[in-house]
Amino acid sequence: MTTIGIIGAGEVGSQIARAAIAAGYSVVIANSRGPETLAALVTELGPSARAAYARDAAAAGDFAVVAVPLKVVNDMPAEELAGKIVLDTNNYMVWRDGNIPVLDSGEKTVHELRQEQLPASKVAKAFTHIQAPRLLTSARPAGAPDRLALSVSSNFPEAVALVTRLYDQFGFDTVDNSPLSESWRTGPGQPAWIRHAHQNREELALNLRRARRHAPA
Repeated sequence: MTTIGIIGAGEVGSQIARAAIAAGYSVVIANSRGPETLAALVTELGPSARAAYARDAAAAGDFAVVAVPLKVVNDMPAEELAGKIVLDTNNYMVWRDGNIPVLDSGEKTVHELRQEQLPASKVAKAFTHIQAPRLLTSARPAGAPDRLALSVSSNFPEAVALVTRLYDQFGFDTVDNSPLSESWRTGPGQPAWIRHAHQNREELALNLRRARRHAPA
């Protein structure tokens, strides 16, 4: 059984864990407070889940999900994530994160910074423009006329392939919006962000083209 290491046990990380277990994965999930604080969540998730510290979750995963905001100084376990595909679910929110000049200027995207902080990993932007509860309520089988699409961005084709497979298993289609330098197109305020609950593959592709570089955060 493939294991996903999930760093971050808030709404996004917890919902990804639920969807992953429903799709047949096992998960090792971590938060910033310690595994003992995740006892209730792990009990709910069942025998395919266990809690751990972030470094142990990173080490245990065949691939990893980072469901916490990016910090200017890296706080992710880079050594344990080395050689692995890392799905970054973060969005840059000035009201939460403070101003980060290199992001404000458009010189880099938040996911390019994550890739710089994890140079030995293969970062992919994933799950960034869907409300976490919809991972379960909006899932549809392949070919369904109302199946929603999500984007992925990465500098690594193998990471795009993994996310595409995961999206399909979770009940969503995929639009490739690579490389990471293009990942701003689904950021807060962009058309793809605003229409997250209503867009199929063709509509998402159109909304990606409609994006403008400095949408409001």
